[in-house]
Amino acid sequence: MTGGLLLSGAVTALFASTLPAPQSSSAITDPPPDKIVIEVATVNGSGCPRGTAAVAVSPDNTAFTVTYSDYLAQVGGGASPTAFRKNCQLNLIVHVPQGFTYAVASADYRGFASLQPGASSTQKASYYFQGSPNTESRTHPFRGPYNDNWQATDTTDWAQLVWAPCGVQRNFNINTELRVNAGTSAPGSTSFMTMDSTDGDISTIYHLAWKECPGR
Repeated sequence: MTGGLLLSGAVTALFASTLPAPQSSSAITDPPPDKIVIEVATVNGSGCPRGTAAVAVSPDNTAFTVTYSDYLAQVGGGASPTAFRKNCQLNLIVHVPQGFTYAVASADYRGFASLQPGASSTQKASYYFQGSPNTESRTHPFRGPYNDNWQATDTTDWAQLVWAPCGVQRNFNINTELRVNAGTSAPGSTSFMTMDSTDGDISTIYHLAWKECPGR
């Protein structure tokens, strides 16, 4: 799944980076009245082979969903030696209405995991702007025995939000990863972890914050 897909709606999770926040801008609670357009430049990774990831955005600028159909990491049984780690990188071009900037305070991920006693897994997500020297990451560990749905939420306090730079177009990247470790589990047993979907909503999972840029 490559560039050329244009979407209107909310932008994805933005966390700490080294980009400066706009100064002397006023906070607002509602999205801008104009549509926010997101162009998906690339979707790459072993967890999202071509045609297995779909991005949908709500018409009211408040929610988006990334759905995966082949995002599975596993060890043991007949799994290949490289199947223990899967990843997917979304590269997004976000077109924000002139005079506004954005930040997101939380991101939610969920799926299903079946981990044998002694096995473990991790879900990791990294966030960064194009051109930023640093990457902000969150990691969530899970340990067997485990056989249930899982959910992990990345959060950033309001006072620590970092805003997209005003008047500058910077692609935003989200790189997710699933990793499963057999550990001391019984030889030949299978453990796995899936990523079912990534949802966004202004009031529950992805919380968008908006500001007017200085001089607007």
